[in-house]
Amino acid sequence: MIEKNEALIDEQIDISEDICRMENLVYEKPETLTDTEMHYCPGCGHGVAHRIIMEVVDELGIQSQTIGVAPVGCSVLAYHYMNIDMQQAAHGRATAVATGIKRVLPEKFVFTYQGDGDLAAIGTAETIHSINRGENFLIVFINNAVYGMTSGQMAPTTLEGMVSTTSPYGRDVRTMGHPLKIADMISILPGAYYVTRQAVNTPGNVRKAKKAIQKSFEYQKLKKGTCLVEIVSNCPSNWKSTPLESNKFVAEKLIPFYPLGDIKVPKE
Repeated sequence: MIEKNEALIDEQIDISEDICRMENLVYEKPETLTDTEMHYCPGCGHGVAHRIIMEVVDELGIQSQTIGVAPVGCSVLAYHYMNIDMQQAAHGRATAVATGIKRVLPEKFVFTYQGDGDLAAIGTAETIHSINRGENFLIVFINNAVYGMTSGQMAPTTLEGMVSTTSPYGRDVRTMGHPLKIADMISILPGAYYVTRQAVNTPGNVRKAKKAIQKSFEYQKLKKGTCLVEIVSNCPSNWKSTPLESNKFVAEKLIPFYPLGDIKVPKE
């Protein structure tokens, strides 16, 4: 029996080595991501968003030239995972901090990473005025329609009728207002250079989101204004759903209200 088991193990090792050949490699973690175990809930889109941002930084060869600004919210610990220079900002103030960094170090590639509670609620003023001034950095805006870190309260992006801990009967627009379409709102500002809305719920959407982030970093070289990439994402824990159910909700509910695609593109 022992000999049989050892033979089976050897066979499995041989199969694994065959599968793991370099030509079969589908994904390899870039050096721009640390080996720190992520704290995000299973199925959360933050991990995917982190990965594609850092892949772009790695592929563009700008790791030593990039500075990120972490928010307050679920991704408050983004600096643990991104192997670049990072700065922590107070809740909602990431674009104000990024403004200071970019003005002092104008040749650096600067980006903020913010959720909808951080950017669209507490940081509304900082966000709008930074973009209106045309500050030359990238804003990555994660829209999962709730306050994620603090148990799932209604956010400015929560859909009409959507249940949250502070809208247990669903969002009533008569008393709670309408959901904010941030990307559409800021696209009319003259300082906004490139504005797009993408998602990370399918492999195809992940690729498009990564391409948008790549373009945004490259646009910083032109010094033409602010880029904003909104990423429609999921929150399985606060939506009380499985990862698969949450991705279905993104496709069937969030994306129809927050349609994907470029909203403002640079003029030729």
